[in-house]
Amino acid sequence: MPLEQFGSVLDDLDTLGFDSVWIPETFLGGTIDPLVGLGFAAARVRRLKLGAHLVGPGRNPLALAKALAQLDRLADGRLLLTFVAGVNDPRERVAQGLPQGDRTLWFDEQLPRMRRWWAGEEVDGLPLDSLPLQQPLEVWLGGQAPKALARIGRLADGWLPGAITVEDAVASRAVIDQVADDHGRTISREHFGINVAYTFDEVAPPSAPLPRGTGDTTDVVAIGEEHLRATLLRWIEAGFTKIVVRPIAPPADWSSELRRLAAAVLDLQT
Repeated sequence: MPLEQFGSVLDDLDTLGFDSVWIPETFLGGTIDPLVGLGFAAARVRRLKLGAHLVGPGRNPLALAKALAQLDRLADGRLLLTFVAGVNDPRERVAQGLPQGDRTLWFDEQLPRMRRWWAGEEVDGLPLDSLPLQQPLEVWLGGQAPKALARIGRLADGWLPGAITVEDAVASRAVIDQVADDHGRTISREHFGINVAYTFDEVAPPSAPLPRGTGDTTDVVAIGEEHLRATLLRWIEAGFTKIVVRPIAPPADWSSELRRLAAAVLDLQT
């Protein structure tokens, strides 16, 4: 959306009773920078939780840990954080500064260090001068590959994937739970979510996301209001209670779109 519209969208989300605003990060896609957008949101609205699908790999971990700690403190503990590896596109990877290699190794190497900084420890002799208000500041991860699921079980506080069927998500959750148990950890039942794209039109556009390895979009692309409600209920019944809903294409009028969305789904909030 144009930057000039972001403030009014936040106002509508807050007034209508949505739980949170979520900003995804891409380097070339024209989206609002999550740290800039959520810093603005923290000052603009006082109730909404502030969520980011934030690209971690390529960033300086100390600088990122400091920025997120300050953002959480300025937002009175409202920050919701999901780390992602970044869009799998050659130009995005160049913009990210990691044109080659396994970007996900960053999580194994840097997430434990960031957690220690947020807990007030020195890491490699370096302190963090600002601590998050939330203790601990939780980090969720996305991903569906076996290595990603194992990493979530070992390191993450929650899982928020996209483009996956309910059946595959339930099976993947069992893998995450087993890995967590093997490492003496437990991930809360409330910390499993899903991204769902929707359109109020009756036909999905070509840009609709597809689940990995299948052409079945039933669980992740909702076509029309009835299908949207049915899709969200299906996820809730499967135990995925944190649902990020986004339009497949930017609406012509965000205010009207959000009012219609609120009327369609907010009574399903758990």
